[in-house]
Amino acid sequence: MYKAIIRPFLFLFDPEKVHHFSFSAIKLTSRLGLSGIFRKLYAIDDARLERVVFGLKFKNPVGLAAGFDKNAVLYNELANFGFGFVEIGTLTPKAQAGNPKKRLFRLKADKAIINRMGFNNEGVLAAVERLKKEHTVLIGGNIGKNKVTPNEDAGQDYLICFRALYDHVDYFVVNVSSPNTPGLRELQEKAPLTALLKSLRLENKNLAQEKGIKVRPILLKIAPDLSDEQLLDIIDIVNETKIDGIIATNTTVERKKLISEPLLVEEAGGLSGEPLKKRSTDVIRFLADKSNRSIPIIGVGGIHSAADALEKLEAGASLVQLWTGFVYEGPALIKQINRALLVQDA
Repeated sequence: MYKAIIRPFLFLFDPEKVHHFSFSAIKLTSRLGLSGIFRKLYAIDDARLERVVFGLKFKNPVGLAAGFDKNAVLYNELANFGFGFVEIGTLTPKAQAGNPKKRLFRLKADKAIINRMGFNNEGVLAAVERLKKEHTVLIGGNIGKNKVTPNEDAGQDYLICFRALYDHVDYFVVNVSSPNTPGLRELQEKAPLTALLKSLRLENKNLAQEKGIKVRPILLKIAPDLSDEQLLDIIDIVNETKIDGIIATNTTVERKKLISEPLLVEEAGGLSGEPLKKRSTDVIRFLADKSNRSIPIIGVGGIHSAADALEKLEAGASLVQLWTGFVYEGPALIKQINRALLVQDA
């Protein structure tokens, strides 16, 4: 139904406006008491799908990537589509409008999206207020820095978000890999990244001791455009800082072998969707092989089918996330992946 009727209608309109319309529609159906219908259609509750990764038990290994529910508006409602976890953000200390519109583009011929949103969000404290509701799903908190914050002060932005979210999310993701905030990817260099992660890990230990709880897992989200040498540095950094895992990968600045209209292809921003599939899987496999599968990896990038998800899991991912695939294929994709995993385990 989604691909045959709903998607063709939604794709007639501006992508960002459709995103907000979809949120309103999902909220409305929830208020009308229709959430149970979504759960019956798409959610699979089966203990065989459970995964324990970095100390957390996931109902299933299929999550929603950051960038979809930036402001923690819809995490419980989105869980009704069958996600095993939902990642909110990217959140920054202060609210910011992001980059000028138009900043979100569909490349339908490539089953892809280009975005240059620029960490548009209402600020971490607005999200915290919404996260005080009871969670029906594991929540990840994706954190970043404000655009106006210079890189030498970026650590304070990440610490502000970390402290604010600590009581309200189940794990953290350090986003230094978006291509849409000027200079952000420079924080992926070995020295600044090591310093940032060490400061977050120390704060993690202090907050956990203060509150008498277990430390929160910390993950690093990396770009797909890193060289093999840089990926080896990432492994060294993870081992040195003792953070809990990697999300591979964010969007790419590459524009290879695209068949959409040249004007669309030339739009600035990060590319996601099917064209990213192979590269993100290659990065997962490289990290898994070079680390002897000692580092948990969440695989994301170009998952448009159950086979795509299984490929990433076989390459070395412990969990997977959807974003563009969810937009193009609809919520049935979550159920298809989980069904394929049950067949594989049978």
